[in-house]
Order: sequence, then structure tokens, then C-alpha cells
Amino acid sequence: MKILMCGDVVGRSGREAIQKYVPVLREKWDLDLVVVNGENAARGFGISASNCKEFYEAGVDVITTGNHIWDQKEIISYIETDPYLLRPLNYPDKTPGQGLVVLALPNGKKVAVINLMGRLFMDPLDDPFAALEKVLSTHKLGLNVAAILVDFHAETTSEKMAAAQMADGRITALVGTHTHVPTADTLIFSGGTAYQSDLGMTGDYDSVIGMKKEGPIQRFTRKFSVEKWSPAEGEATLCGLYIESDDQTGKALVVKPVRLGGILSQTEL
Repeated sequence: MKILMCGDVVGRSGREAIQKYVPVLREKWDLDLVVVNGENAARGFGISASNCKEFYEAGVDVITTGNHIWDQKEIISYIETDPYLLRPLNYPDKTPGQGLVVLALPNGKKVAVINLMGRLFMDPLDDPFAALEKVLSTHKLGLNVAAILVDFHAETTSEKMAAAQMADGRITALVGTHTHVPTADTLIFSGGTAYQSDLGMTGDYDSVIGMKKEGPIQRFTRKFSVEKWSPAEGEATLCGLYIESDDQTGKALVVKPVRLGGILSQTEL
């Protein structure tokens, strides 16, 4: 199975990168599944129904999110109607939406996509480790699902790496999102689980984590910002991870960072 997972889409430039590159990559790499974290797609804060439509039309199959999922209030009602827009699974019971989706692909294979959020320096949600274990008790890699993919939206690399090591051999891949900087620790663990601490953002890197520079600089130097933060508008870099998995075992065979467009060093298209 051939999979692309992309990091946090920030603002218009990030959305344009998804629209530009995902259709090309789906065809060129014969992708079976595309997962994108879209929680900063709507002017840098949250995601809208129209953003979701744009992503699906570009060839995205599942949209994951994180701590900004509720920033656009329309999403509270919309998320109940869209099974492919996920919020973190470890939100409390009765929170709108869901944190897990199982897709049946055209080839008949089933893929589970899980969205989790960390608790270190983040909102005090339910235990993400327990939430993951509960899913893995019924979704068995290579038995009733051909692949299990986890987007762990968290601040600390230790929390993300611990979750991946705990689930090694039982999931296809765990990737981190949220910090908006791609990490260089791409690997496949001994049990066959692909990992990267953070995919990085899909946005303009001539910025401060995707935002125009002035507001964040003022915040750090003066403890307040004169202007409301808004996304940087230069050309975005699409950042993500390409994964190939064994259709029988569900374990990762190939993992490769993806960086296309913008000012970061590029990977091959």
C-alpha cells in the first residue's frame, strides 16, 4: 500500500500547496491513501467546511486535526456530518465528531486512521495511550485491517516517540504533527512501524510557524501583539511522509520524507 501523510496546513498558501501537489503525487506515485492535517487551514486557526471540500477535491481521503479543531465554530455541527474529518480520539465522551475512521479502499483493503492529541504542555485531555490501546484491541494489523495510521498531535517528541514504541509492530505508522517543523528522525522501528516525530507544516516557511513575522516577534519582545496574527502568504512547502506498507502484514517497508515547493530543501517529486 502506498500512503502520503502531510503535516499541518497553514492558511491559503498551505491549501494551495495541497491543491497543487496532491493530485500530481496521487498519479505519479499511484497513492492508495492521502491523509492531511488541516487544523490551521482556515486563516491559520481551525478548518472550515469549504476547506474540507477543497481538500477532498484535491484527492485527500482523511483530514486530521488537533488543538485548533474548534476555532471555526461552524465545524462543531459540520464535523458530525463528515466521517473523514477527525478530531483527536482522546477528547472526552460526547465531544462532537470522532477520532477514528476505517476506510474501505477500491482494492478491498481496509485502513484505520487514528487522530490523537498529547497532554504535555497541551490541553488536559483523556489519556492518548489508553485510547490507542483500546482501538488496537479490536483493530488488528494484517488481520481485519491492512494498515493502521496514527497522527499524534503533540508538543513533545518524547510523548510521540513513546506512543510509537508502545505500538511498534501493531500499527503501520505513527507521525507527529503540531510543532510545524519537519524532524530528521524518519525511520522504521524494529517491529515494522514507520515513525517521524513531526511531519512539519504545509505552509510558508518565511514566517514564524506559518504566521507573518511581526505578530509573533512583538509577542516575544513586548509580551503583546499589536496586530492579530495571520498566515504568511508566500509560496508554501508541502511537508509530509511517503510510506509503503506490506499488504499482508500491514508493516512499513519504505518511508521517505516529502518536501516540495517553497524555501526548504527539496525532495524528489
